[in-house]
Amino acid sequence: MAGIIVLRPGIDWTTSGGLFDWTLEFLLPRLSHRQAAERIQEIVDNNLGSLWLEELPRDAQSEIVGIWRAGLVEAGERQLPDTEQKPGVIRSLQELVDATYAAGFSEQSPIH
Repeated sequence: MAGIIVLRPGIDWTTSGGLFDWTLEFLLPRLSHRQAAERIQEIVDNNLGSLWLEELPRDAQSEIVGIWRAGLVEAGERQLPDTEQKPGVIRSLQELVDATYAAGFSEQSPIH
């Protein structure tokens, strides 16, 4: 099963279901926006496999992007198991972070 995060129409990130869940679970303890956290938890709990950022309030979108930019790749390097696939997984996480810039999210997105 695959997962997709749609940053903006036409700009998305597709990955394995496991990495999709890990990426969303990375957000949960860091995300102060309760409504967004509840929605993300629902996606993970029910294996929904997709997150459309535009469905969330703008301040939640900015917070999520800021969290990813501030530490997603580094957390992957530290936390994910050392396997032959890890370099590709880390590249994939970097692609998500890079896509946040391509989607036009401000450089000033809040970091939490």
